[in-house]
Amino acid sequence: MKADKGSGPLSDINIIPFVDVMLVLLIIFMITSPMMQHGIGVEVPKVTAKPLPTKDEAQVVTVTKYRQLLVNDKTVNLDDLKPTLQFIFANRDNREILLRADSSVAYGLVAQCMALIREAGVEKISLVTKPIDEN
Repeated sequence: MKADKGSGPLSDINIIPFVDVMLVLLIIFMITSPMMQHGIGVEVPKVTAKPLPTKDEAQVVTVTKYRQLLVNDKTVNLDDLKPTLQFIFANRDNREILLRADSSVAYGLVAQCMALIREAGVEKISLVTKPIDEN
């Protein structure tokens, strides 16, 4: 008995729908990935000093132009800043923090944040700035 050509198993796989789906996904990722890189818009002051080298992954406190406080991109209240930092630095030897404040934020709020950071036991506070020639 001879087997019919049409009754045997299908040996070719049609990959055209798979390629179509992959191309659509590629286009979606290409369009959305630049949107995910923007983050929080903080216009830091511009200075002529060179950036300082850092050893470990730095903890960052950000003050936005809307007076919103963020610790490593997590929103906190001004009252919760000290306990949050004490918790973060509880088991760390290197007590260093970067303070990013929008240039339009009042100096008093920045000074208040610096005082709370000091009270939390942070030994070194570095202010984040941008070089003048950088846009």
